[in-house]
Amino acid sequence: MISRDSIVALSSGRLPAGVAVIRISGPETRFVVETIAGAMVKDRAAVLRKLQAPDGTVLDNGLVVFFPGPASFTGEDVAEFHVHGGRAVVARMLETITSFYGVRHAEPGEFTRRAFLNGKIDLVETEALADLVNAETEAQRRFAVQNAQGVQSELYLGWRRRLIHARAMIEAEIDFTDEDDVPGSVSDTVWSDVRTMIGEINRHLSGFRAAEIIRDGFEVVILGAPNAGKSSLFNALARRDAAIVTDEPGTTRDLLEVVLDLEGLRVRLTDTAGLRDAPGKIEAIGIEKARAKADRADLLLFLQDVADPNKVDLISAASPVLRVGTKIDLLDRLSARDADKRYDHTISVVNGTGIEELLAEIGQRAANAAGNAGDILPSRLRHVELLGEANRHLRRASDGQSFGQELRAEELRLAADRLGRIVGAIDVEDMLDVIFAQFCIGK
Repeated sequence: MISRDSIVALSSGRLPAGVAVIRISGPETRFVVETIAGAMVKDRAAVLRKLQAPDGTVLDNGLVVFFPGPASFTGEDVAEFHVHGGRAVVARMLETITSFYGVRHAEPGEFTRRAFLNGKIDLVETEALADLVNAETEAQRRFAVQNAQGVQSELYLGWRRRLIHARAMIEAEIDFTDEDDVPGSVSDTVWSDVRTMIGEINRHLSGFRAAEIIRDGFEVVILGAPNAGKSSLFNALARRDAAIVTDEPGTTRDLLEVVLDLEGLRVRLTDTAGLRDAPGKIEAIGIEKARAKADRADLLLFLQDVADPNKVDLISAASPVLRVGTKIDLLDRLSARDADKRYDHTISVVNGTGIEELLAEIGQRAANAAGNAGDILPSRLRHVELLGEANRHLRRASDGQSFGQELRAEELRLAADRLGRIVGAIDVEDMLDVIFAQFCIGK
């Protein structure tokens, strides 16, 4: 599916830079290269050329690479100009290229969209490319690379192929019940495989929380009474003064958040308002926000000043809790040993006692929640929704002995349709604008 327009964009990073990569794709690509580079270049070879506007004005000296379609990223003719990364150079190059008839600036994600429409990648691989571009941690990068290589797509397409085969077997049994070469036991085998598939999809769906943790982060919330040392710990873990620390209780009124990279995993750490009875009006709002945040947390750090342990009821939440005793430096050695028995961790932000051990446990809990690096996980909420719909159709087909084989076969078709929608094998035009809006211009 070749578009009439050719598109061009800066595909490298923010300017100024040492080198800027300008990418063009579409039917006018060859003509643009021949004109600006003076002559056509060899396919898939970087060639140094003097780059000139049609009027002979020298634009820059740079490398030109040409990828003929359909063996290119987009499936169309594609070229890249590697030029000096000054703003004026790039602006003049883009101005010159878009002056050619049929060439315009690309919209966000348009190169990848053409790759999808031309069958170079499927929808899951497209989403994985967006994740790869936006990856900030090693775990996010590994997860995106695995999905971009088609591992997740192959799982969904494998289930879809099994359903298409199952439906074919059921319909053959319906149409040829009198034929000797269509055994009546075929349906027993089909429904057994359908039940197996229901279990496989359920196990796959159970991994979505791990995928969310890899993509969005492991949520850690710090709770405790005013002056329990929450903001001091928050700053120590963030390794900067992200929160105001004073002796005055109730300094933190709103939620403060920093993102940590622990062993390649994204961890989102939130400081909250101190928990106490009869707070002020503004402070009460902060406490309510703390309660709401705690309900969604993956891990709670409940802090208590070991030298002055105010009794505060821990917010009722289903999240795991680490009880942390703070200001351990204020105790003598005997009292400190006694405190160690009452808390999961005892720490001091003054001399650093226990901070690394606490960080190590947070990192280990995040790693456990994220699962094994090689696990195939549903990476988007839309995948979960469509897989859930597919499983509902499969359960109706499996449990619907009283429906008749025709209706059960239709449920198999609907389940296969939902799996096809995940990878884009079924019409998904209504989703495309949303998906490609995630991309930057030039990708």
